Amino acid sequence: MAMNVKKGDTVVVLSGKDKGKQGKVLGTVPGSLKVVVEGINMVTCHVKPRRQGEEGGIVKREAAIAACKVQVVCPKCNKGTRVAHKVEGDKKVRVCKHCGAEL
Repeated sequence: MAMNVKKGDTVVVLSGKDKGKQGKVLGTVPGSLKVVVEGINMVTCHVKPRRQGEEGGIVKREAAIAACKVQVVCPKCNKGTRVAHKVEGDKKVRVCKHCGAEL
């Protein structure tokens, strides 16, 4: 199954504890259909010091979230939208379902 979300996209969260929040996609995991979004789904990790002199502790970082729970935000209409595809010349581009702007 194809993912309509790419690294660098701005997305809005549709469900869960961070519903309604927007963030930038930091990375994708196509094998498990998940995305990592900046500031969304924060978890605490207990980090062990790996080298002498390095400090361990409790660190907050982003965890992956299912790609079906986020929608791409259109830069023109500034709303979450489904992604349509349009062929322009020899390239396939992603466009907004509402206003037709290129994503």
